[in-house]
Amino acid sequence: MTRLLRNAALSALSIAIISGCSATANNSDSSTVTNQSASASVPLAMPPQADKPLTLNQIMANPDWMGLLAKNAYWADDSQSVYFNRQQHQSPIADVYQQGVNDEQAQLLGLNQLHLADQKHGVLNADKSKKAYLYQGNIFVKSLANGEVKQLTRQNNAINSVQFLTDGALAYMQGNSVFKLHLNSGMTEQLADIQMAKAPKGVVDPDTYIAKQQHRLIEYVALQHSKNKTRAEYAEELAAIDPTFAAKTWYLGDNEKVNQMSLSADGRYLVVSLSDKNYSWRADHDIMPNYLGKDGYVDAVPARARVAEDSYPGERLVILDLVEHAKKDVTIEGLTGFDEDVLASVKSENAKAKGETYKSKPAPRTVQLMQDWGWDQTAIQWHDTDNKLLVMMEAVDNKDRWIASVDLSNGKLTTEHRLHDDAWINYTFNQFGWVTGTNSFYYLSEETGYSQLYVKSEGKTIRLTQGDYVVDQVTLSPDATHLYYRANKEHPGTYNVYRVELASGNTEQLTQHTGTLDYELSPNGQSLLLTASTAIKPNELFIQPIGGEAKQLTNYTSNAFSHYAWQAPKVVKVPSSHGVKDIYARVYVPQGYDANNASKYPAVIFNHGAGYLQNAHNGFSGYFREFMFHNLLTQQGYVVMDMDYRGSKGYGRDWRTAVYRNMGHPEVEDLKDGVNWMAKNANVDAAKVGTYGGSYGGFLTFMALFNEPELFQAGAALRPVTDWAHYNAPYTSNILNTPDVDPIAYERSSPIEHAQGLEKPLLIMSGVLDDNVFFQDSVRLVQRLIELEKPMFETAIYPVEPHGFRQPSSWLDEYRRIYKLFEQELK
Repeated sequence: MTRLLRNAALSALSIAIISGCSATANNSDSSTVTNQSASASVPLAMPPQADKPLTLNQIMANPDWMGLLAKNAYWADDSQSVYFNRQQHQSPIADVYQQGVNDEQAQLLGLNQLHLADQKHGVLNADKSKKAYLYQGNIFVKSLANGEVKQLTRQNNAINSVQFLTDGALAYMQGNSVFKLHLNSGMTEQLADIQMAKAPKGVVDPDTYIAKQQHRLIEYVALQHSKNKTRAEYAEELAAIDPTFAAKTWYLGDNEKVNQMSLSADGRYLVVSLSDKNYSWRADHDIMPNYLGKDGYVDAVPARARVAEDSYPGERLVILDLVEHAKKDVTIEGLTGFDEDVLASVKSENAKAKGETYKSKPAPRTVQLMQDWGWDQTAIQWHDTDNKLLVMMEAVDNKDRWIASVDLSNGKLTTEHRLHDDAWINYTFNQFGWVTGTNSFYYLSEETGYSQLYVKSEGKTIRLTQGDYVVDQVTLSPDATHLYYRANKEHPGTYNVYRVELASGNTEQLTQHTGTLDYELSPNGQSLLLTASTAIKPNELFIQPIGGEAKQLTNYTSNAFSHYAWQAPKVVKVPSSHGVKDIYARVYVPQGYDANNASKYPAVIFNHGAGYLQNAHNGFSGYFREFMFHNLLTQQGYVVMDMDYRGSKGYGRDWRTAVYRNMGHPEVEDLKDGVNWMAKNANVDAAKVGTYGGSYGGFLTFMALFNEPELFQAGAALRPVTDWAHYNAPYTSNILNTPDVDPIAYERSSPIEHAQGLEKPLLIMSGVLDDNVFFQDSVRLVQRLIELEKPMFETAIYPVEPHGFRQPSSWLDEYRRIYKLFEQELK
């Protein structure tokens, strides 16, 4: 649920606020990194003691005080340096730095140097001697031997993409047109001009009685018609023969729009994705009011459509042969199960609830190209030399994902791999691509229950990884001998880099990190660039030669932050009482913690956002403010738990889909197990536990307080979902289908349907300018609680805030209220 993820950089104040803080205990977190044997039997250790207590003003200050960390790091073309951004909070521009792998300091690049900087998203020619890239919408080509850069275009109309063709020329796309740039002559040739309009009729012979009579009786009219027809025929004949003419225009009709185009390696074939031009993800009839508009009036901000009203029409593909000027519509009959009624059981259940009977029948399903949710790859994959095409398609009903080869001569699909899920296909773990120089391709699939890596060659599929762990971030080595990947093999919350040799299948672990990391393989295939963190150490950059030791490249975490005695949470396994796997959770214990103290501790459970997100890992949390807030709570005598309840990321398909058609119920069962675990293992008073969270975490707070009123004594819901029918379609329809098909799931899973169960104090906090979870969500629930005559809730609104708060004053106000609630109700 990436659109429900918390924004990791959200407020502002001064670094001086906690610059005086210092640690009195060893600040190393190496002893607190949990290994795979962590369990409920592991004792909770005394946390480090800080000589200066935290305050909310400190925690909610401008996050720049933690250090301006390096972000978006990537390799230089020569593999001898790296580039990265550093950006001050809310600065509109990120500075670009370059640092050599053996240098102690990075160099800030001037604005006049940025076009010469090695670009992350570039393309190489066949012999890897040149790299083409786009900068500010224009084409540049770099000679990798001597570093010489040439700018090939200089125009205001941005170019969309660039690629080398097999003949050494460059092709690029601009709008709906495709051009070829001949590097030897400098000539620009238009390969394709796509017009989303009906083809002009040209010179048409008379076809009505009056028109025919006019041509028969009036000689001048007949003569002019004959001349025009002759000119048109001549122009068409000339265009077909004269080599100086550009390719003919393609008219693809006026009912659709172009979503995506992709050109084959030799420039002959163009695949075009089309969809209904009248579809919009915006809601035509609705707005989000901004009450503090710059002119003093209420601004009407456009709003997205809700899943209850959104009806995406899907996409269709066409293949254009640019040599023969022939068009082939791609049909979906080659997709295995293209007409299955995969929602038959759901429809039957809902029909039965209304006293009706549903009769299932096959019908073509609506499909689209697999959507990119951060895997930095297109769903259209051309072979590097041959005219062979793979596409990844998904059903709009979310139940199937296909990898299919395309017959370019007739537009037919052949299923190479089908991934079906009765719940929903994951929107991550969808990387795939050709193995360079071969007819093999690799892909990720959750078919075993965990994302694993496969290669298919000559019709035979081989699984390259196997186990109860998650594989992602796949990279083909420059020499196409290995596939590199990231996985959490040793522990669900610890990620490392591995590689598998394609010829032998042998796997090798390359890193030995004890937290979380991302990686990028160097262009020469010799080293890894790591962005790595541990529980109390934010991301820094490291360089690790393949087979060597990691060396820290950056050190941008501030002394004020790194020298403070932060408590690193211990990752524990909470036994489930509901017959599922153990639940992973982070636990923080109070200052001076005593497991045998006769006075039991109050506790708080934090519910992470997004639903499908992992927070109980051994790296630095994206919820950095909550991490500090939890340290503050421990200094005030609380035990704190962050739980990766069912539906969370990193634990496989079954954990992810446990919430299908039943959101908010399995998770609350897990929260109940968390409370019981703290009572047995952390000396917690089960009658003094509160909960809070934002976005999905706010939704879960509602579901816990509404459906298990004795579980928590108070709860705070931030930017919360109250009715899933009002959330967006791409996320919600995965888990609950759509309201017209599956109203049972929505009524079962929406807090507003359960509000009558509220018995304990509840704090509701929302940003008025939230274009993700609308402010209206909270407004509707508040009115529902008023009508139910529930007196135990309070609200706070933030007039200038979107989903991820930005103003430090808003953050401070929000968490003051949360802290006050817990102090009043749990102590």
